[in-house]
Order: sequence, then structure tokens, then C-alpha cells
Amino acid sequence: MSNVPRTRLYAYLSYADAAAALEWLTALGFAITTRQEGPDGNVVHAEVRRDDVALMITTAERGSAVPPSAGGNGLYLCVADATDVDEWYDRAVGAGAREVVPPEDTPWGGRRARVLDPEGHEWSAGTYQPGQSW
Repeated sequence: MSNVPRTRLYAYLSYADAAAALEWLTALGFAITTRQEGPDGNVVHAEVRRDDVALMITTAERGSAVPPSAGGNGLYLCVADATDVDEWYDRAVGAGAREVVPPEDTPWGGRRARVLDPEGHEWSAGTYQPGQSW
């Protein structure tokens, strides 16, 4: 057995208003575990957690572009069951997200929903577990 650590992937998102993004994420059930602000009061690094999900947040550098629309890159939150998808969607939209795909049953037997967060990042939630066979 090798002493090399397991590979892990952690996502980070940049926001023009990282403080507002942190408020939106807490409305979705994430807890802020780390928050560091620069001399100007902008969030230079923050981390949020929900169960086994950890996400890093930062204030975008001036001139950084916000994602233009749905259908590109995004984050997928795998939840325990179909009712969690509906609850997540309702919380996301209630906290200011824009609807992309309302909760729906998929042909592969799962349930999913998609939104754009207040700054245009695409978020999906569903019951499909990547790496598992249908």
C-alpha cells in the first residue's frame, strides 16, 4: 500500500460580492467554517461546508467575468432522496437563485433540479451519484 494520499477535488467560486454569496450559501444549509477579509473588507478566502461538501469562496478580481448563462460549467450537489431535491430547489429560489430546470424525474430514475445563483454560477442538485451505474 502506498503512502500517497487519496486524490480529492475541491471547488472554489469567485464572486463580485463574496459576502452576499456566503449569505446565499448559508440560506441553502451551508455553514461558514473559515472567513478571511482583506484590509478593504472584501472576502479574500472563505470556506463553507454541508455534510461532506467543502467549497471555497473568494471575491473576484476586478475585471473577472461572471458566467454568461446556464448550460455551461456548474456544481452538482448529490442529495439523499427526491424530497431533498425539491427542498433544495425551493430554498435556492427563495434565496434569490434563478430557475433553470425545476425539480423533475429523469429517464435514468433520479430526480434533479438546476438554478443559477445570484451571480450566475450554475448549481444542480440531484439523486444521481456520479461513478455509480444506472
